[in-house]
Amino acid sequence: MIKEEANVDSGNSRDVIRESDSPADSDDKILERKLNFINDNESALTRELAGTGIQQVTIDIEEYTFDALLAGPADGIPVLLLHGFPSSNYQWRYQMISLANAGYLVFAPNQRGYSPLARPIGVPNYLADLLVEDILRIADVLEWNKFHLVGHDWGAFVAWSFAGSYPERLITLTPISVPHPEAFAIALSDPSGEQAQMSGYMNFFRQAGSENTFLANNAELLKGIYQSADLSETEMEPYLEVLGTPDALSAALNWYRANNFSPDLLEGAERRTGVPDIQLPTMHIWSSDDTALGRQGAELTAQFVSGDYRYEVFEGVNHWVTEVASEALNTVLIDFISSYTSEHG
Repeated sequence: MIKEEANVDSGNSRDVIRESDSPADSDDKILERKLNFINDNESALTRELAGTGIQQVTIDIEEYTFDALLAGPADGIPVLLLHGFPSSNYQWRYQMISLANAGYLVFAPNQRGYSPLARPIGVPNYLADLLVEDILRIADVLEWNKFHLVGHDWGAFVAWSFAGSYPERLITLTPISVPHPEAFAIALSDPSGEQAQMSGYMNFFRQAGSENTFLANNAELLKGIYQSADLSETEMEPYLEVLGTPDALSAALNWYRANNFSPDLLEGAERRTGVPDIQLPTMHIWSSDDTALGRQGAELTAQFVSGDYRYEVFEGVNHWVTEVASEALNTVLIDFISSYTSEHG
């Protein structure tokens, strides 16, 4: 459990605190108008976030409602954090504390399929374009004209794609673990490289019913992944609250089922993906002991960023960077994003 500054409201149920409950300045009023603030003292997530200053909220995006975490001053420069698989916004707890203490306003949603009220049925509902549009709509509802975007694992893939489609909305981009999609496609299709073998697990993830294997024997396989992030049984519980049912885990796995990471070359082009070169200030972070993502894609990524580019290698760190190397990540992340300022809203 993590402990820092206390800021968790008390209550006996998942109550919604709305705008009329407390006066606030104009920035706070925007947040209170756009978000529902939640009290849920019975959840493992609430227990693990106690004393951190991180608040649980929901945000309504047209037909969907996304669960999210919020931290930092309402007038801070905004930072949006995108989780990966099989994680949730809980994976960002250490970064949220650090960023909030540095004066940033931080928002971390549970993305499509991970939020119970944003869980459409059917694999096609998890295509990459829809995942990107969710982020755009969240930013629009928050009235964030420009913001810093950070993503890990699948969240990094969505972040790369968002930056390629909507560069005007971002101040900086920080993808962790996953390289630029074009770099990854090259590495994955290279018969002499290691990425195809490293990505072999995706075949199992895509199989119909694979969620049942993950959850068999008291979620033994799923818990094994969390153990590789050095999480205790207690620390795993917020993840299991999100992904511990077949419906939830199937929706999360639909991200793999709906998308192709190594498509054929586009007709009349020399690229495999539609993600363009990134013109924004970008920091890509890769860890040397990542068993899912190899060095080739990480090093190729520089070819697909035309803006200011910073490449950080975390030696001796596995895939679960946000948790097993939280202090090192917090240091480089704040150092990077603080180098770039922009008008925001």
